[in-house]
Amino acid sequence: MIDKTREWKEAELILHFQLRRLATQPTSLMQEWFEVKHPIFDIFEQKVFDEILLEAQENVVGWSEEDLKMYFISNVLRLSGLMSLQNKGYVGVFEKKLSAVVNNTKLSVRSDFLVAKGFKNIVETPYFHFQEYKPQLNPTGEPMAQLIEAFLIGQAKNENVTPLYGCEVIGKQWTFVTMEGKNYCVSEAFDCTKRESLLTIIAILRKFKYILETRLLKL
Repeated sequence: MIDKTREWKEAELILHFQLRRLATQPTSLMQEWFEVKHPIFDIFEQKVFDEILLEAQENVVGWSEEDLKMYFISNVLRLSGLMSLQNKGYVGVFEKKLSAVVNNTKLSVRSDFLVAKGFKNIVETPYFHFQEYKPQLNPTGEPMAQLIEAFLIGQAKNENVTPLYGCEVIGKQWTFVTMEGKNYCVSEAFDCTKRESLLTIIAILRKFKYILETRLLKL
């Protein structure tokens, strides 16, 4: 067995696991996920949205990874409904270490935020992985590679029967990813400092919650 504990590069994962990156033409899975309308907020949600949009516009360039997570991402996840998951058959877990042996290769990665079938901090079947980094790309790692590695681990745990969804965040840029089999599809990047883009980001995350509850949990 290959014990590949160092951080992978995206190109290495593609070659080693014979993956295919789709970025020019969205798959039907991605197209369905992106069929959304801008969310309608109540008074409290609108206040939170306006505040975090202004915060991002003024401060995102200087935020550290923890600043980005605490000031912004946590509120986006709350507006999307992904922070209130307990007692519904699935959980949202931060900073979860995942590992599996895939094609005789040991993989291990930390998922910054994970949505999975489970209870409290017990993860059974992963469905959504979220990788986030500070504004400048970490020179010792690639967030997209870590997201794909988390997908491969998720496939091993799910016995590759369910599609996987995810998101990569680098500063103000949000990119969504789906994976089925050996193919993964990468969306265009959304700039969270722009009102329309931030509304779309939240709508896409809410759509995932709908897909999870109406389809994935029943597979």
